[in-house]
Amino acid sequence: MIDRRLFLSLSAAAGTTAFLPLKAGAFDLSIQDLWPGDPPGGEKVTVPEDVVLRHPGGDPNDTAFLHVRKPWLLLRRPEKPNGAAVLLIPGGGYVRVAVSKAGGDIDAWLASLGYTVFTMDYRLPGDPWAAGPEVALQDAQRAMRLIRSRSQELGFDANRVGVMGFSAGGHVTGLLATRFDKPVYAPVDAADSLSAKPTVAAMCYPVVTMMQPYAHQQSMHAALGANPTDDARQANSIELHVPADAPPTFVCATTNDPVVPHQNAMLMFDALNMAKIPAELHLYEGATHGFPLKDKQGNLLPWGPQALHFMQKHGLDANTGATQS
Repeated sequence: MIDRRLFLSLSAAAGTTAFLPLKAGAFDLSIQDLWPGDPPGGEKVTVPEDVVLRHPGGDPNDTAFLHVRKPWLLLRRPEKPNGAAVLLIPGGGYVRVAVSKAGGDIDAWLASLGYTVFTMDYRLPGDPWAAGPEVALQDAQRAMRLIRSRSQELGFDANRVGVMGFSAGGHVTGLLATRFDKPVYAPVDAADSLSAKPTVAAMCYPVVTMMQPYAHQQSMHAALGANPTDDARQANSIELHVPADAPPTFVCATTNDPVVPHQNAMLMFDALNMAKIPAELHLYEGATHGFPLKDKQGNLLPWGPQALHFMQKHGLDANTGATQS
């Protein structure tokens, strides 16, 4: 069970919901609502939230959340914390969030190495939230601030918090990494006084651009509507808005990704390079979207260790912690 002192201290935190154990025996997994009450700007959102299996008849823990009304953070605590944390942002084409409250391979792997790992569920722009296409950015900023607010209690350095996003979650990661200081919601508690800037970022097979010919059509239409204007496309194309103080960023994809064109990753790397942001681009041979952590023999595929090495080099190693601005 969750440590009683930690539970009490989290319960006492003003304006937040404590991390609560998910089930007996799952001492390393717990969950927290992102917002202390209803998320901002939901007055017109009436559609009920739903959770479905990603593959009917498949693994009951392989789920996706639709019409998210109450986004949350899943926490996986390591047995031996190494002093750093990682926020994972899953994908789903902005029409759903492919996430499980039972955790997954990536958060389990990172926790086995000592990282305190958070996995984020987030609201979707296709529902009529007042923030429109920035609704997921609201949740990502809030998640990063909540994570930092728990750093002392959970045993990691608030200056050593990375983010890793996948597919459309890579777009959310890109928004967070480039618009971490943009005011997109009114503060709701003390956590919102903290920085939302990631120490370091990783974008895996990411959605990046909303410009033709490389836009991922499903994500673009879900985020911006069926007939987005050029201004809306440009405003939500991350490669066009990389600031000089963006965090170091690792980008990867496969050469023949059948879902999100690999040129998205290339555009992001070029933009980072132009802004003189430390960056790496890895294009792996193949035609896979959503590549797994391990191969069929149980061996780690290259992308995970390579992404982690970059993140360690730029802030997640014990000797490379960075001060947040």
